[in-house]
Amino acid sequence: MAYFQTGTAVETKADRSPVTAADRAAERLIREAIEAAYPGDSILGEEEGGAAESSRDRWVVDPIDGTKSFVCGVPLYATLLSYEIAGRAELGVCYFPALDLMLSAARGEGTTANGRPCRVSERTSVDGAILGCGGHSSMAKRGRMVPFLKLAERTMATRTWCDAYGHALVAMGQIDAMVDPVVAPWDISSMSVIVEEAGGRFTNFAGENGLYLEALSSNGRLHGELVEAFRA
Repeated sequence: MAYFQTGTAVETKADRSPVTAADRAAERLIREAIEAAYPGDSILGEEEGGAAESSRDRWVVDPIDGTKSFVCGVPLYATLLSYEIAGRAELGVCYFPALDLMLSAARGEGTTANGRPCRVSERTSVDGAILGCGGHSSMAKRGRMVPFLKLAERTMATRTWCDAYGHALVAMGQIDAMVDPVVAPWDISSMSVIVEEAGGRFTNFAGENGLYLEALSSNGRLHGELVEAFRA
């Protein structure tokens, strides 16, 4: 928060994504806390790398998910932390500092938002639903825009509540699904357990679990419709 809305310098990484001193400082702080409490544990982070994707038990850190929002002064960015066992997230935390909103979940324990249990929506069809999505250029580059627009014709609204915020809204039952065409492990590890423990589903666009290329989260009731739309 000391960097937020202060005009902090922005650098561009090799993948053309932005990074700031806030990203690097947040990850270093989290790593030092984990290393002090759990010495020897594997850690994978967006900015410092670390544990290979093949590592089966590890902490996964995204210091700022939504750096583009952060650098624009938009409060819809989060710090993400999860612990994976045998390649599956068993606990996850998602904190939006500028909103003071924290979602957390552990397998079999449910999901909470600021300490209160939360659940996905009960809508059973895309008709009249609210869908979140990632950036339009990413949707187009991945060949997802045409099927998404067909789905959009049936919805009440579509919004680019991208990154973790979209998946968090699914977990809290405020929107019905989130379509995220380009992701990395640190983007979705914590959000997968948060959405699933809130009663939803979190898969790739083919309905498969545990693949770090794209993410589709929903309340579960209309997940089949979404998968079918992107398969067509």
